[in-house]
Amino acid sequence: MRKIISYPVSIIYAFFFFITLVIFHGLQWFAFNVFGYSVHKKVVDALQFALMRCANILGTRFTFTNPYNIDTDVPLIIVANHQSLHDIYPITWYMRKHHPKFISKIELGKGIPSVSYNLRHGGGALIDRKNPRQSIPTLMKFGEYIETNKRAAVIFPEGTRSKDGTPKPFQTKGLEILFKKIPSALVVPITINNSWKMLKYGNFPMGLGTHITFTVHKPLKVSTFADKQELIHSIETTITNSIEP
Repeated sequence: MRKIISYPVSIIYAFFFFITLVIFHGLQWFAFNVFGYSVHKKVVDALQFALMRCANILGTRFTFTNPYNIDTDVPLIIVANHQSLHDIYPITWYMRKHHPKFISKIELGKGIPSVSYNLRHGGGALIDRKNPRQSIPTLMKFGEYIETNKRAAVIFPEGTRSKDGTPKPFQTKGLEILFKKIPSALVVPITINNSWKMLKYGNFPMGLGTHITFTVHKPLKVSTFADKQELIHSIETTITNSIEP
């Protein structure tokens, strides 16, 4: 019965989701080209808030638990498990004071209203995962940008989304590059639970009544770990131990 109900509700959600992206695409273009980064950033923040309200149509709830007072004057490397696209806009909203910038596959840089524009102009990194000659220099440049401007790099080291919440092993190359290029960073591990349930029926219809939770774990200084593999292991263990079955 819930799946049957989800069909009409998902259509309503999809309409408002798409309209939101289209409207904010124009607003982003205007803000970026007329006023520059600071106003564009405010528009992007408003977009994330609007996308969360769209998700409320499906009965989706968000809980973001962060007991730590994280300094805004240091660069961050936010590391999280990845379950769906619905991981992204809540992280951007709740961590907005840190200016989160995402590492995304290059295909997302074209064709998606609002999303593609922000990835190209908002400071994110678009990488070709099949081409190390492109991806590695892009990640290095991205890391330098984060270090210089005290932003937050967001990386999902699993590489792909988990379709049932089960974590995949971390791919370490991207983290190693970020650690090298952002030596003053705080690493902020975040565990995401239940966002995969938004897509439990596939791309359509959407899951209803999902409670997506984000748990921020104790930040770690990159500089305190001489052995970066030890740091990666610590982050991965912390995140995966809090993933609900």
